Amino acid sequence: MNIDWIAKLRHLLQVLAFCLAIATIQYAFMPEHPYTPPVVYSLCIGTFTWAFIDLGRNLFPSAQETGWPTGWAGLGLVVGGIAVGYLLGTRVADQFCRAFGWYASTGPVNRDAELRTSILITALSGIAGSYYFYSINRSAYLERRMGEERKHANEARLKLLETQLEPHMLFNTLANLRVLIGVDAPRAQGMLDHMIAYLRATLDASRAATHSLQAEFDRLRDYLELMAIRMGPRLQYSLQLPPDLAQHPVPALLLQPLVENSIQHGLEPKVEGGCITVSARREGGQLVLNVTDTGVGPSPAAPSGNGFGMNQVRERLATLHGAAAGIRFEAAPGGGASTTLRLPLRP
Repeated sequence: MNIDWIAKLRHLLQVLAFCLAIATIQYAFMPEHPYTPPVVYSLCIGTFTWAFIDLGRNLFPSAQETGWPTGWAGLGLVVGGIAVGYLLGTRVADQFCRAFGWYASTGPVNRDAELRTSILITALSGIAGSYYFYSINRSAYLERRMGEERKHANEARLKLLETQLEPHMLFNTLANLRVLIGVDAPRAQGMLDHMIAYLRATLDASRAATHSLQAEFDRLRDYLELMAIRMGPRLQYSLQLPPDLAQHPVPALLLQPLVENSIQHGLEPKVEGGCITVSARREGGQLVLNVTDTGVGPSPAAPSGNGFGMNQVRERLATLHGAAAGIRFEAAPGGGASTTLRLPLRP
């Protein structure tokens, strides 16, 4: 039986604070009586009631959503705890008050006159306290369930985004291959071989939500080699991955849409082509990934990069990391465009 003693201590402190509040309210209604006896009685009764209920509930099978015993066991535990807390608490408190003289000039508590009131206060307080702890346990369970459901929804959404990205890249490649078959059959054959190798690697990577940064760069190299067959010397590229970041996990197929965007909107419209540079670096607690090209630069119609691939990357980062990650698209200083991703750097 595993008991969370930190949680038990937190519950005890809450019960003691509740008992002090009850004693203060009693004194406010009866200021002619000394303040110390109600405090002592309230603390003793509350402590015994807490011990019986909060420690005793671990001896019974409890419901997962509340952490409390089900059926008659739960009801009997509360009723028994209130009864035991009242009987033992009043006895111990009475001994304390007699021993230390806390009754002052009023003498001992007249049980015949105050028995009904004290029992009523104890019963109402015990029921209210038990319901409070029952409610917070249930609320904590519902919050955990909501968190799990949000996580499952996010995972399903990411899978949907990945399935949307894969056909997008595949259709573009097949369209390029169709053109190249009629122009240069040997190069088309080489392009087809690279495409088969790339799709095989993509299929392996798609079975996991994340993979290493090294695997991501390897897939980019396959893709860029595939594009280099079609574009020839018009396409140059550089992949810069520090060894200490090679095994850092990243979402699968994260940089692929950005590289494809650079080729389609940056290098292909430029007669002489250009170069694509993909780099990774560490900045404080963030992983910074950058895709830069020397193409024609951002389009006046879409200065912030609102293409299909760019939007999908934005959605994936927002789903995975929320405000902790971001993407920035801007004109490169020497011409062309630059896209920078910032992700939390995992330990």
